[in-house]
Amino acid sequence: MSLAGTEKLRQAPRRVTISDVSDALGLTKSTVSRALNDYPDISDSTRLRVRRMADKMGYRPLSQAQAIRTGLTKSLGLVIQLGDHDAQRPFLAEFLAGLSSGASAEGWTLTLAATESPAQTEETFRQMIRDQKVDGFVLPRTLTRDPRVALLRAAGVPFVMFGRTGKDAGCAWFDILGEDAMADAVTRLAALGHRRIGFINGGMQYNYAPLREAGFRRGMADAGLEIDPALMRADAVTRAAGAQAAREMLDLTDPPTAIVCAVDMAALGVYRAAEERGLAVGADLSVMAYDGSPDGAHATPPLSTYAVDYKTAGQRLSALLIRRIKGAAPEELRETALPILMDRGSVGPPR
Repeated sequence: MSLAGTEKLRQAPRRVTISDVSDALGLTKSTVSRALNDYPDISDSTRLRVRRMADKMGYRPLSQAQAIRTGLTKSLGLVIQLGDHDAQRPFLAEFLAGLSSGASAEGWTLTLAATESPAQTEETFRQMIRDQKVDGFVLPRTLTRDPRVALLRAAGVPFVMFGRTGKDAGCAWFDILGEDAMADAVTRLAALGHRRIGFINGGMQYNYAPLREAGFRRGMADAGLEIDPALMRADAVTRAAGAQAAREMLDLTDPPTAIVCAVDMAALGVYRAAEERGLAVGADLSVMAYDGSPDGAHATPPLSTYAVDYKTAGQRLSALLIRRIKGAAPEELRETALPILMDRGSVGPPR
């Protein structure tokens, strides 16, 4: 080795160990180790004191040794199916940032895998479980009957859903109350004088769809309005599908004066159908939707929609999954939040 190389080795900082942290705090190595690994016999004040000193001194555990000792890789798994119609939406970056920062705050990492089809998704889950690459999974875009849930239940692998599912036994989740958004949209439209209100739902295989339809029906009942089956459509998750659903409604003898959509992309299709018929959105036809997508903000007029804080959602999901991995009961790990109304120019009183 050259003289310069020897000098570099001499100058390399020594790795901070548990012994260094315990000496600095005047605690035993066992106490420091148990505090850093969240053992329940360590008080919150001691755990906080140890973590602060460890961070201050730059202590980082050796991941391999820690995995052998605890049986955990301290990694959270996420499998994204790129074949989905909107898998690469702009807010995916916010969601991933939230998951990553939430994991990092607890000293964990995020392991990401991408697939193209349901079959490939299932095989990817099985491979990651076999290879013990992660300790648990976040499941986005939950289905009413979700094969991922069945697979993970059978394998005994912890998971937390971004959404809910039909059979919730043994399930933990963080979800946004989209059904409350649909009910609130109807309430606002009814208060403006709308009586003929249509509803275009999203993909019926997703668990959000029946929930949002129930919210729409609740809003109509609360407003004392009857639901016309001719003004109900489903399985519209693209502009093209939304436009076709709106055409069928707007060509009726008694068309709607307002349409509520379960997803923004369908609502932007409603814009297209309205333009084809010479109708001005916000004046001749009111439109409200759910997602808070950037495309809606750039429509003319901007779309009134209910937005989701995807970064916060990711952070909460990471925190809940880590608690689930550490043994918390799934029934204790069920959180919901309200979406945020972005009241823009696509809503007004009926002509």
